[in-house]
Amino acid sequence: MQRRILLKQMAALLPAPFIARQLQAATFFDGLNTDQQIIDGPFKANWDSLQAYQAPDWYRNAKFGIWAHWGPQCQPAFGDWYAREMYMEGNNKYKYHLEKYGHPSVFGFKDVINEWKAEKWNPGELLSLYKKAGARYFMALANHHDNFDLYNSKYHNWNSVNLGPKKDLIGGWRNAALEHGMKFGVSVHASHAWSWYETSRRADKQGAYAGVPYDGWLTKKEGKGKWWEGYDPQELYAQSHPFSENSQDNGGIHKQWDWGNGVAVPSNAYCKKFLNRTLDLINQYHPDLLYFDDTALPLWPINDAGLKIAAHYYNKSIKEKGRVEVALFGKILNEQQRKCMIWDIERGQSNSIEPLPWQTDTCIGSWHYNQPVFDNHKYKSAKTVIQTLADIVSKNGNLCLSVPVRGDGTIDSDERKIVEEIGQWMQKNSEAIYDTRPWKIFGEGPAIETAAPLTAQGFNEGKGKPFVAEDIRFTSKNEMLYAIFLGWPADGSLLIKNLAKGKHKNISRVDLLGSGRSIPFEQQDDGLRVKLPAEIPTLSYANVLRIV
Repeated sequence: MQRRILLKQMAALLPAPFIARQLQAATFFDGLNTDQQIIDGPFKANWDSLQAYQAPDWYRNAKFGIWAHWGPQCQPAFGDWYAREMYMEGNNKYKYHLEKYGHPSVFGFKDVINEWKAEKWNPGELLSLYKKAGARYFMALANHHDNFDLYNSKYHNWNSVNLGPKKDLIGGWRNAALEHGMKFGVSVHASHAWSWYETSRRADKQGAYAGVPYDGWLTKKEGKGKWWEGYDPQELYAQSHPFSENSQDNGGIHKQWDWGNGVAVPSNAYCKKFLNRTLDLINQYHPDLLYFDDTALPLWPINDAGLKIAAHYYNKSIKEKGRVEVALFGKILNEQQRKCMIWDIERGQSNSIEPLPWQTDTCIGSWHYNQPVFDNHKYKSAKTVIQTLADIVSKNGNLCLSVPVRGDGTIDSDERKIVEEIGQWMQKNSEAIYDTRPWKIFGEGPAIETAAPLTAQGFNEGKGKPFVAEDIRFTSKNEMLYAIFLGWPADGSLLIKNLAKGKHKNISRVDLLGSGRSIPFEQQDDGLRVKLPAEIPTLSYANVLRIV
């Protein structure tokens, strides 16, 4: 019955030729059995059932979280997608890898993992810093597209307890989060290793190593006498399958991200293993938040593993807490899917008040630690983060901010300063952020007119005009209205047009948060005019008026 329901739902979403091709594949909804127990309950593994989900109040009230997008790809300190692009001949990461480590036929990404020790990692110290910065939840990377589990995985030998740091990183992060009273989340990205790692099977087309295959073809038998003896590189690289169509096109993977356009279809064994790994992660570490770097859910629509994980996750919460108290995230969601989980927007934000809670995930630099970003002082400023947070919260969203972590487990001095400054602002102004809800409109000002549309999973941040004093974002709480003005007016006078006489109820008091006093105002026909103090605050890029 469940299979018929899933097929019916897919028929409404996908073109007939695609469905026909997938029906011919042995992996398509092959009724995955799992070694991990899937908890039964009111939620079933189909979209109709999952749309009964509601985001928990604690998440709606939290508004701000910090993410450690940290794994072995941070060890080279050269930015995002290192484990894929180091196998792209001529790519800057390929060139960097040649100089730092040697040729990828001899020193592949498996060997980078062996170099990674996380020797200075102190999760308690970092979580203390993040809590002071105002984060109410913390997200840790559980695995990336590099297919390396950062926990004591029962189903995947390539994990951080066996290799690399030889530490249970997720366990350490979780313990620190609990110690500091923060909600704990994990992010899962490994479903795409199947096609993402196809570059590891290439070979140079020119030079001394022309024609010599990279190490993505290696198997367990080639490890005899080497450091990785007893481990199967194919368990990591997942490359015992035909290439996807146009696999030599380095950018083609983006067109195939939703498992279409000629991507090689993952085997049933691969899907089952992913399902078991993820259920094991949930059952061992009990995350309050679960983020998938996938269109909708992992392996959808070629497999129902993601649907099973979602149903289990919700039912587990009901069994243990009496109701759904967890937050689940997916990208590029249709209208029905946005009811089933929380819509996540990568490096961008909505341009309107969303009827359901949503989240922006972004980073102050590269997702994986990038030394040149630090050397050239290219991180997002605290100003940018705070202004972005205000904009997102005004539209019913949350911000999950990644602070890159170096391979050794520390953050650099520039990052620390940014995080500390965010904390200074939050200490004074968080009343306008925490526990708030959108007002009848999210804001006013020139930035609204130049806002860039969303593309794909997001990616519209920084494409509009910079915020100025006339850009105001509204939040509300009980009878309070908060006006966050994103700059300090040169003449010290602020006009809020949407609070004009006759347009808004009579205003009795206006306070500037952090000043400890009310400030002069006039509610005029053209708006609420506020006379700000002569002394400009230190963090003048975003200040808050409490309006009664």
